[in-house]
Amino acid sequence: MKNSFNRYYADSDYYTLALPQWTQHCLSVRAGGDGSLFETMRQEIDNLGGKVLSQFVLAGKQHYEQGLAQMGNVSWPLTWIQGDACRSGQIYSSQILSISGVALTPLVLEGETVGYSYEDAYARFCQISSLKPADPTASRAEQTRSLFERMEAALAQAGIAFTDTVRTWLYLDKLLEWYGIFNEVRTRFFDERGVFDGMVPASTGIGAANPWGTALLADLLAVKPKGATCRVEPVASPMQCPALDYKSSFSRAVELSFPTHRQLLVSGTASIDTDGNSIYQGDCALQIELTMQVVAHILKSRGMDWCDLSRGIAYFKDRADVALWDSWALRNNLPRFPVAISHADVCREELLFEIEVDAIQLLS
Repeated sequence: MKNSFNRYYADSDYYTLALPQWTQHCLSVRAGGDGSLFETMRQEIDNLGGKVLSQFVLAGKQHYEQGLAQMGNVSWPLTWIQGDACRSGQIYSSQILSISGVALTPLVLEGETVGYSYEDAYARFCQISSLKPADPTASRAEQTRSLFERMEAALAQAGIAFTDTVRTWLYLDKLLEWYGIFNEVRTRFFDERGVFDGMVPASTGIGAANPWGTALLADLLAVKPKGATCRVEPVASPMQCPALDYKSSFSRAVELSFPTHRQLLVSGTASIDTDGNSIYQGDCALQIELTMQVVAHILKSRGMDWCDLSRGIAYFKDRADVALWDSWALRNNLPRFPVAISHADVCREELLFEIEVDAIQLLS
């Protein structure tokens, strides 16, 4: 059993977690506007083998048809989000998660495959991707409610309750106009389903549109333990207050523990202090510095470090600030790992940067 990291070339990173019962791969590709990203993704998908569980594409609307044509035969759920900067074609990226060695059961809603379930000796897993509300013409609040109800319906096909959700990704078109409404609907749904009686999932909430014109788009990971050998626990942020304190219903991080490994899922994290205030307004370089300190302390609290990172997505309000991230990573000797880059709005007008990461430690 091993985990490994290989750098293929300048803008592609790859991570493998090899376990006794299955092997999981994560691949990120970052490219410019010449279309090479999609050809590269197709080549690497073929090289990975196994089955694609999910794919993020963070690009522009004008790339959608081109991307589908160049990747060819995309039979898995494709989460496509687009930011304003992507319209120029100067920055976009993609991230693939694939798995081999285990049977996947498709989860189908109204004829569309929205994810897969699979299991090993310790737990049953469910990965849902590119889930949309039932009616894109409904109000934003109604679409949000519909989305959570459809999450629940997809999970039920795998015999998993919504309370087994450990991680969500929520992409809201024009997020800054209605993030409060979204939070009210999510909190009400969580309260009705008893989520607050157990563990509140980790989450990312980002402002970005999608090609289908819905108010929001979602991905989800759920894990149902089969016994005491699998534990799922929320993890606090030593440098931040709980998000629940300012009425945002997510945990700062969640840790999954198995006999073979531990996996830490760190929520979308930004420059927010212990009182819930935004810090270093207008200065992206300092926001990156503080955000990465926050992430480092979460990792350290679980006995982990930068070398344990297995995937991530970094979100920038201004595409020009990507250079600041590259500079920070170089100065701080951040190990290469699969990190996708996106232009998107963060949950507050004054926040310029957000990052989510996963980390893995093998136990035997």
